[in-house]
Amino acid sequence: MATATLTDARVRALKPRKAARDIRDGKLNGFGVRVTPSGAKRFFVHCQHEGRRIWRIVGDADLMDAGEARARAVAMLAAIRQDGPLPAQPEDTVFEAVAEATFRRHERLWKPRTMQVNRGYLRKQILPRFAGRQVAEITREDVTTWFASLRATPVAADRSMPVLSVIMREAERMGFREEGSNPCLGIRRYRRKGRERFLSDAEIRTLWACLRAREGEQTLAIAAIRLLLLTGCRRSEILTLRWSDLREGALFLRDSKTGPRTVWLSRAALAVLDGMDRSSPWMFPGRNGKRPVCGSWLTVAWHEIRAAAGLGDVRLHDLRHSYASVALKGGESVIAIGRLLGHSAAETTLRYTHHADSMAAEAAATVGAALTKG
Repeated sequence: MATATLTDARVRALKPRKAARDIRDGKLNGFGVRVTPSGAKRFFVHCQHEGRRIWRIVGDADLMDAGEARARAVAMLAAIRQDGPLPAQPEDTVFEAVAEATFRRHERLWKPRTMQVNRGYLRKQILPRFAGRQVAEITREDVTTWFASLRATPVAADRSMPVLSVIMREAERMGFREEGSNPCLGIRRYRRKGRERFLSDAEIRTLWACLRAREGEQTLAIAAIRLLLLTGCRRSEILTLRWSDLREGALFLRDSKTGPRTVWLSRAALAVLDGMDRSSPWMFPGRNGKRPVCGSWLTVAWHEIRAAAGLGDVRLHDLRHSYASVALKGGESVIAIGRLLGHSAAETTLRYTHHADSMAAEAAATVGAALTKG
């Protein structure tokens, strides 16, 4: 952290860089100014008190001069050391204001569904605990206590933590928290038992037989389920397909979870598409044909079909897992399977390798039993 006597001229002359930087005042210990990548400049105080590192915003450099900020910093540092009340903080440093600024900044980065889900976690899990707090005052202990309070809903807790972490990281970028002070980092998540369910060869045969038997009753739903199993696509990717997405034996997904991607189709998958009605621009149109069907429609149909097939614990998403399982059995590499599934990171695909290990163990047992017979 650089040190210089802060004057109005010196503060005005500070230029933004790719990362936020702090300049400490050479005149008052514990006082400084932060310059963010956007060019915003904010005065701050920092000190150690009763074993805690404290960092607070004094004010915006566009709204006060260096002398005024230094005088305010003197009062704030004295209040901190005497455990007295701090002067009023700027409204834009309140947690909910920073959270809203974070979500606005991420509108172009997050997909609409991601934005909707993250806002849900913000509203239900995060704001009830942190609303009204100064974002700089939220400590690791605060976050640990909050996270522990959500132990009854571990999935919501684990998914809320990254949202809170993004807000804290944005607070640092905006100059409202000390650099590298994200209190969410390093907190262990709740361990959840893996939910991956892979259909066995016998279960796949049973499912195909059940689909053939019901073709006249749920034609569109059966086509969707077949495509899920034959492509490894996500439900949302299949149900939002347009016929214009089908070209040269492949599906060109415009907006999948991990961005645009190409899904190459087998002859079996192409045969499913050849048997479908093309009167709507959507492959799976809703009632009026102007919009695709909703996901709940297929879920309801699947619950009936899986019950008939005796697969009561199998979710639609498990068809995607089963597709990966068959690819593993066929000797495909993790990289190839990742491409087939549209994974953006190899780590995601590696989740399936434990299934490959279990298959290898079963194969070894079978071979060993065969060799020792008689």
